[in-house]
Amino acid sequence: MKFIRDSVHGDLQLEEFEVSLADTPEIQRLRRIKQLGFTYLVYPGANHSRFEHSIGTMYLASRLALNLELDEDTQTLVRSCALLHDAGHGPFSHVSEGVIDSSHEELTSKLIKESQLGDILSEKFSINEIIKVISGKGPLGQIISGELDVDRMDYLLRDSYYTGVAYGVIDVERLIFNMKLDDGLILQSKGVQAAESMLLARYFMYPSVYQHHTTRIVNSMFRRCLKKLLEKKVITASEIYKYDDTDVISAARSQKGYINDIITRIDTRKLYKRVYSLKLDETTNPESVFQMSLEKINKIEEEIANEVGAHQDCILVDIPEYPAFHEMTTPVSLNGDTVKLGDVSNLVMALKDARFNHADLSIYLPEEYADQAFKLNFSDFLDIPD
Repeated sequence: MKFIRDSVHGDLQLEEFEVSLADTPEIQRLRRIKQLGFTYLVYPGANHSRFEHSIGTMYLASRLALNLELDEDTQTLVRSCALLHDAGHGPFSHVSEGVIDSSHEELTSKLIKESQLGDILSEKFSINEIIKVISGKGPLGQIISGELDVDRMDYLLRDSYYTGVAYGVIDVERLIFNMKLDDGLILQSKGVQAAESMLLARYFMYPSVYQHHTTRIVNSMFRRCLKKLLEKKVITASEIYKYDDTDVISAARSQKGYINDIITRIDTRKLYKRVYSLKLDETTNPESVFQMSLEKINKIEEEIANEVGAHQDCILVDIPEYPAFHEMTTPVSLNGDTVKLGDVSNLVMALKDARFNHADLSIYLPEEYADQAFKLNFSDFLDIPD
């Protein structure tokens, strides 16, 4: 047995089996992956890692499994899945995920099958069962990856703590003690307010942290840089889960030309400038923006580049992350029936209508082209009905 002192949850207990998983190179790599990518350029305290989040998620999974009165072996399975759920994340977490075709869940499954993690896990469990739970399938999968899962609970608490943004404070105790397991996780009616609070926390954390305009600029710059590294085969997409943040930064610094310019700008925080922003709630069809093809985006970037006299790679059209808010479909036990959270909460339905309020399509470019760019009518390039 081992104890790890966590900044958010206090002393976390790991059994011998979990220690053997945590001590593998695959999980130790997560210490070198920033949980919030480049958000530290906005919030200097946001230097926490995927490893911290993983052990925190394991702790909350243990709390929930105990409350659900799962047997000891099933509790160990759930704890192990929580510990491993982010093992496939690439450098700077979700930032790199926006460049490659595979999700971190798919890469986690691949990593488990190919590494010593699979050997250790197979001593106690079926590898397919582990992957099923991590992928959110089956009743136990809802604990790790569902509408109100322990993954989300931990990252909201942790990201709020390290950024100093108070919106992420949620009532974890009330959520955990008002859940039951049937065909999946079901929230009891006494937990509705806590669920509303969690949805509100996510709603406010998006514009303040996850989709902060400066974070989006640097993320767009890094993704273009990473795309070039992949094209030059300096980094291999299928093995992105083997690299850490430092590996990719070092690889970019060793290059010349555009790649080196981008990483130097990030190193020195000389970021691109936002020259246009289109609020999606002001358009007649916000969904169409998220469906914009890569070909259309490339065409827009090329046309703007020609107008301002810049190289196309210097123009970045940034589509925001889709505000899904799956918590709205959380099953709630009410008077003997099971209904959706959105059906019993006016607040949740209001958030559904308001979820595009903070989303915007943005265009970034180097500051030296900004004056010319501000003279352009960007609506002519975008062709999006308002």
